[in-house]
Amino acid sequence: MTLQQNTDRIQTTHIGSLPRPHHLLDQLKAKLSGKPFDEKAFDAALRQAVADVVKRQVDCGIDIVTDGEFSKPGFFTYVQERLSGFEPRPNQKLLLFQKEVAAFPEYYADYFKQAMMGGAIVPLSPVVCTGPVQYRGQAPLARDIENLKAAAKAAGVPLHHVFLPATAPSGVGINEYYRSDEEYFHAVAAAMSAQYRAIADAGILVQIDDPFLADIFVEPGLDDAGKRRRAEIYVEAINIGLQGIPPERVRFHTCYGINEGPRLYEASLKELIGFMLKINAGSYSFEAANPRHEHEYHLFETVKIPDGKVLCPGVITHASNIVEHPELICERLLRFANLVGRSNVIAAADCGFSSQALYRTEVHHTVVWEKFKAMREGAELASRKLWKH
Repeated sequence: MTLQQNTDRIQTTHIGSLPRPHHLLDQLKAKLSGKPFDEKAFDAALRQAVADVVKRQVDCGIDIVTDGEFSKPGFFTYVQERLSGFEPRPNQKLLLFQKEVAAFPEYYADYFKQAMMGGAIVPLSPVVCTGPVQYRGQAPLARDIENLKAAAKAAGVPLHHVFLPATAPSGVGINEYYRSDEEYFHAVAAAMSAQYRAIADAGILVQIDDPFLADIFVEPGLDDAGKRRRAEIYVEAINIGLQGIPPERVRFHTCYGINEGPRLYEASLKELIGFMLKINAGSYSFEAANPRHEHEYHLFETVKIPDGKVLCPGVITHASNIVEHPELICERLLRFANLVGRSNVIAAADCGFSSQALYRTEVHHTVVWEKFKAMREGAELASRKLWKH
């Protein structure tokens, strides 16, 4: 058995981001807006919030836990904090889900206002690479690792059941400095490798977050050859960043970048799977619990995963406040287990429940915990059937 495989039951996890406590959001907002700010008070509040959220995950039956990404306001701010060579462009329009937005402009105008952008603690704007990329996030990373290890120890969680998300090189920004995409993404990967290695060296699982891989396949202006080449560049960059880290210490997550919406213009898992399995990870997480993607488990009737690799399909979704029934969660897990083996399926969520630091998340914070409890119950039902106990 490898590190991430099941032994006698289906394990449970999630993708990372969770709704932040409002008092912590207030302090983050003050910090980022330049208002009077007490760094020691924030550090103490963050440490306690991480301890609380890890304990609550355990109480809900989550086996493989994280810090809720409580220290991170979102991808764009995170990039500027952790890497040099980037600058924000607040006057430049942020292009998201272009085909979706073009097809449903009224819906997404309201969606962005109410959900993704309306409740964010800082305005979302593009981040552009204008100079050499270097890693400078050692201090905040050390704080995140220390807080998570302390919280896990207090909650009785072994380190091999702890993960910490980190963005993929493809999610870092727009290149205006390097001569080619390959040169740019390789430079970002070399810089981000410092973060990946520090997490792994701490005994914590590294989760690579890469919703951007899926975006390629609905990107305007790319033909099929261009999509394949871009995907290959993304995979190459991730593997460069992961050099020297055993795959069993790595989780990979991809999704489609939006929560509640029509979602007509998204990649299929069939388009992604070949590239995804080239990434040097021990497990692979993807959406499988929403009506646009649940049927895709059939793909594994023909696609064989490599020995020792684990799938973490979403069995609860971040796109609805409906709490999934444990019997349905059990059915979803059995579908995958019957195709790839009971040792190779971990119950997970489709995506995070607060990828940006928001005052108002689409799935209410009280509902998130009920979804986790249902996932635990569904995993227990599936385990009894699979292990006959």
